[in-house]
Amino acid sequence: MIGWALRWVLLCCGIVLVCVGILDRRTALLPEAASGAHLAASAQRPAGLSSNTIVYAADNRGHVILDTAVNGTPVKMLVDTGASLVTLTPADARAAGIPHGDLRYSGRASTANGTARMARVTLREVRIDQLSFYDVPAAVIENLDISLLGMSFLSRLEGYEMRDGKLRITW
Repeated sequence: MIGWALRWVLLCCGIVLVCVGILDRRTALLPEAASGAHLAASAQRPAGLSSNTIVYAADNRGHVILDTAVNGTPVKMLVDTGASLVTLTPADARAAGIPHGDLRYSGRASTANGTARMARVTLREVRIDQLSFYDVPAAVIENLDISLLGMSFLSRLEGYEMRDGKLRITW
């Protein structure tokens, strides 16, 4: 009887050791399982630049103008932290598939050129390089010289910083 109980205890200990070995091997092969990184994206980012950082140089006036895509259409946009919304010129809005006839200019916006009529819209997608945000609140503003990448896009980022003539965005 003692021999049977001893074998049973040894068998259970062996099973536990095998399970511990498998779990230990799993954490060695999949480090995110041990760190919980699969739950928190920030745990996956190494210090410094990562695949989730893009850096853009400012022009000689200190402005950052990006080649973006709005609803799949190329649009040049000036990064403007003072703009509450992503803002399109009427021409860029038409190019992005927003017909002029569908716009309701029911609001007013203060711009560098003064007050202008504004129509609120929601953009299906705004993309810069490999970064896309969907359902972005925006506006179409009359008398605008260039479309603006405003806070309705920028506030979705993990962060952005302008230093030494370079804009660094992370997400």
